[in-house]
Amino acid sequence: MNTRTIYLIIAFFGWQTIIFAQNNSELNPEQKMVLIETSLGNITVKLYNETPLHRDNFLKLVEDTFYNGCIFHRIINQFMIQGGDPDSKSPKPNQVLGNGGPGYTIAAEIVPKLFHKKGVLAAARLGDNVNPDKESSGSQFYIVQGKKFSSADLDMLETRMGTKFSTEQRDAYTNTGGTPHLDGNYTVFGEVVEGLEVVDKIAQVQTHPANNRPLQDIKMNMKIIQ
Repeated sequence: MNTRTIYLIIAFFGWQTIIFAQNNSELNPEQKMVLIETSLGNITVKLYNETPLHRDNFLKLVEDTFYNGCIFHRIINQFMIQGGDPDSKSPKPNQVLGNGGPGYTIAAEIVPKLFHKKGVLAAARLGDNVNPDKESSGSQFYIVQGKKFSSADLDMLETRMGTKFSTEQRDAYTNTGGTPHLDGNYTVFGEVVEGLEVVDKIAQVQTHPANNRPLQDIKMNMKIIQ
């Protein structure tokens, strides 16, 4: 075998290695991580690459410190905690919150395999009557706390919703909990990887019965950590 042939073989296998690495990177791209610091503890979330519009928008807002100083303005125990309204940075005691944003919406990225199990990060939005395309708020989000459901509960939900839950969904909703009735209607774009106990703690604070706003403000600060 001459030297030229050896070089060609090395080049061939080197090229194959590069192609494999590129393909592997495409299959398993790095997931971005964001730290949400609150007065009740820290929450770390990873962002899904399957929802790039929401991922990139969230990262840009975090980089721009858009969320810093916002409060969790709507909290419902055994359901979710919601934040991201810029009007909540210096709110008056009885001010109605939940209408603020960056001035734009995001096209829905509803992916069936990304469902509302406990701990997921999802985009808030206006209702179907004014938002039939299910476009997301440009900044408001919620983290699911939810509750556990029995198999019978899920059977009834399937009938009511006209859908069929996967084995993975059923396992999550019966063992971990979540909000299955939201599936297919809101964009899920990330999940908590550390600090679920903080989500539980926030979800259990006292709130105003009229608007679910906490009686004591819980502020947030965010930064990208990966």
